[in-house]
Amino acid sequence: MESIIELYRIGRGPSSSHTMGPDRAAQIYRSKHPEVNSFKVTLYGSLALTGKGHLTDIAIINELKPAKVEIVWKIDEVKEFHPNALEFEVLDQGLEPDKWLVYSVGGGKIIDDASKDQEPQHIYKQKNMQDVLNYYKETGKVFWELVFETEGDELKEHLAKVWEVMQKAIDNGLTNEGLIPGGLKLQRKASSYFARSKGLSDHAKTTSRIFSYALAVSEENAAGGEVVTAPTCGSSGILPAVLKICQENFEVSDEKIIRAMATAGLVGNIVKHNASISGAEVGCQGEVGTACAMAAAAATQLAGGSPAQIEYAAEMGLEHHLGLTCDPINGLVQIPCIERNVHAAVRAFDSARYSILSDGKHFISFDVVTKVMKETGKDIPSLYKETALGGLAVFGDGDFVDN
Repeated sequence: MESIIELYRIGRGPSSSHTMGPDRAAQIYRSKHPEVNSFKVTLYGSLALTGKGHLTDIAIINELKPAKVEIVWKIDEVKEFHPNALEFEVLDQGLEPDKWLVYSVGGGKIIDDASKDQEPQHIYKQKNMQDVLNYYKETGKVFWELVFETEGDELKEHLAKVWEVMQKAIDNGLTNEGLIPGGLKLQRKASSYFARSKGLSDHAKTTSRIFSYALAVSEENAAGGEVVTAPTCGSSGILPAVLKICQENFEVSDEKIIRAMATAGLVGNIVKHNASISGAEVGCQGEVGTACAMAAAAATQLAGGSPAQIEYAAEMGLEHHLGLTCDPINGLVQIPCIERNVHAAVRAFDSARYSILSDGKHFISFDVVTKVMKETGKDIPSLYKETALGGLAVFGDGDFVDN
């Protein structure tokens, strides 16, 4: 498995695969051609189908400016390696086209034809959850200890910065009000949900706070604000909301939050390594499902759970999102994405509670669920994998229900 730094990327929404990835690719291509005045960028497959809603073209144009940029949308052409493909080309007369085909594979990561067959830099000896549990049995060291033993102080510094950005995204989301850009006329709700939560007590207040925190980050992401992929932009509201409510309820320090983030990152890494976190590849189960598993693991640790209970909570978080499709209306990371973040955050917190009450023993392992998620993703038709060609994207008319 790769470094957890690769999982927690800081950037602007609304999509890690459709915005952050292409943005990064454009930066790299521009750095190779600083004097060029005209480019052509061709978007294929999922990037072409939902790129407008994800601001893919705007991200690319902003990185290539002041050059003129021609964007070509090839919605009917899907590259074999990955559905999120884009190709850069120089258009200046007298210069070589220098075509560069690149793939945005999820979580803001990009690879090209030269690197797609190369093995990632694996720094963990462990390959799955069972390996991690075996390490605990052999050494007595729990999840976060394995992570920091493997990655060192550099990761601690990165996670400290990540936590700062997550908290800022929550604060900004609770402050900002009004319409979310994109044309769906969707109003921000985080501020009002937070205000109403103050009049509640006990369980209702906790749940409402989780609602408001997840809404805050998800709405910031949808508006193009700065967020952290956890593991993607589309699922970026889940882990921060759960960490925030845990810090309030359990009165834990930032240091313990960072340890919980390390555990959550390890869980996300296992899914990324053995399945996928890309909605275009396996549907929303790979994004929201993985994020729920990560947050459930983090909450269980913060509540004093054992490694077995942490594994169980993570398993529940992923298992109960199996088959979840990615069908955003108008290709925007708004409906149903924002509400999915909210309810997955609550499910993660409840998974932790459920697991803490148990002895950690259960029938289906996290590794089995990860394998099933990957196979389910293969079987889901492309209509339901970030193409906006099926499901709610087709049957949701965008009109608010008026009762």
